[in-house]
Amino acid sequence: MENLTGGTPPVRYLPCVVPCKLYFSLDDETLMKLTAGYAAGMGCLEATCGALIGAVMTAGVLTDGAGTPRYSKEILAKFQQKCGATICRELKGVGTGKVLCECPECVRNAVLALGEVMGIE
Repeated sequence: MENLTGGTPPVRYLPCVVPCKLYFSLDDETLMKLTAGYAAGMGCLEATCGALIGAVMTAGVLTDGAGTPRYSKEILAKFQQKCGATICRELKGVGTGKVLCECPECVRNAVLALGEVMGIE
């Protein structure tokens, strides 16, 4: 999986880390620990996509927390529009057999939604 900064991240990177990695100034080890629980819909495929969570976390940093709930709502809506769902199980087609969005595309769409909402190119 190529990351959005042009390089190939180490295998230990989880997709949900990518949006955070672009904007957080944390060392890799701390960032991995911070986001480890968000992979695979918080480990059970039943919860929100980790890439979307990473995008919302990044919005909080970019805004210093001011207005983040409003930005979160907008990021979520754009992600849903791009991916077709926000819950990992639905994105991966568990139970339906119809995959709506693979993990690398979820990451891409989370970063795009973040950029669109926050006015970042």
